[in-house]
Amino acid sequence: MDWLTAAEALALLGTQPQTLYANVSRGRIKARRDPADSRKSLYRGDDVRRLATRAAGRKKQEAVAAAAIDWGEPVLPTRLSTVQGGRLLYRGMDAVVLAETATLESAADLLWQMRCQLRDSANQVTGYGLRGAFLALATGAAEPVGQVLGPAALGQQAGAVLGAVAGSLCGPGDAAMPLHARLAQRWQRPEAADIIRRSLVLLADHELNASTFAARVAVSTGASLWAGALAGLATLNGPRHGLASRSVTALAEDIGTEAERAEGALRDWLGEGRAVPGMGHPLYPEGDIRCAALLDCFSLPPAFVAFRAAAEAITGDAPNVDFALAALAQAYGLPDEAPLVLFALARSVGWLAHGIEQAGSGQLIRPRAQYVGPGAGG
Repeated sequence: MDWLTAAEALALLGTQPQTLYANVSRGRIKARRDPADSRKSLYRGDDVRRLATRAAGRKKQEAVAAAAIDWGEPVLPTRLSTVQGGRLLYRGMDAVVLAETATLESAADLLWQMRCQLRDSANQVTGYGLRGAFLALATGAAEPVGQVLGPAALGQQAGAVLGAVAGSLCGPGDAAMPLHARLAQRWQRPEAADIIRRSLVLLADHELNASTFAARVAVSTGASLWAGALAGLATLNGPRHGLASRSVTALAEDIGTEAERAEGALRDWLGEGRAVPGMGHPLYPEGDIRCAALLDCFSLPPAFVAFRAAAEAITGDAPNVDFALAALAQAYGLPDEAPLVLFALARSVGWLAHGIEQAGSGQLIRPRAQYVGPGAGG
């Protein structure tokens, strides 16, 4: 394995230094500290050459198909949501505009194209918090699947699934209250109700993200919406998806509030080959609009101000919604699990919308694998 200096890497890539740092931040190029000069970094040659070849050469059909899985071209048709021109659209409506006044329930009405009626699923709630949500969904997913359901029955099932997830995540309370108000009440932070509401609407759907894809795959087999939501929640519960805010919080606490110290800490972080969490998003080259909409509503805690300034200077990226969720949890004194709870409750609406759409398509999602093991190409 060979390691290149920044100058050598930039010569191969033909890009600016900020682009190199951004590729390191996103995990596309591994970096390490230069043993000859601790102030500098070295970059893995294989990673640099792969990116340079990808940009310069024509991809084969297999490479194009593989790239579609990694932030590539759309692979499934949907009428639900998309990111276009830096805007997030729910059925053609701007999600940021919706978040000004909408609730998660009204966002579900729009995405499901039917009235969101949360059904009383108290019998499904066997615990509270994320563990309770997993148990509730697993209980529902274990039920035998009967005949193929029509739109009305799917809508009823979606209401039951969301009711069970809400019961687990929001805890016992007045079921007639909007979900954002129930969460604010559970966390004893009434002043956070509006920012919770905005967050839930902005997180409700995000086209074919990893957890939504998992949910659609499950439902495509004929499994229930319970199973689809369970697959989505399991996929969300990873450090590259729903748990990303935890890394943001940990790093913000580690680097402190001094800008100079923050920049040094982030350079050390990148030098160890780790991506800077909470920064950049492939679908938003000019910055994650969901993050911007949330950050406009509250003042950043000092540690997040330092983190943001240093990270933007080093990577050239703007903060994303994971950064915003970590910052708002800190600003409003919400529990450590609040970012993931917000994500899980909100995205359940999207998983169910995609499940309803997938069930109606009758399509089985079953891509082929590109075999590269012994005997490949023989």
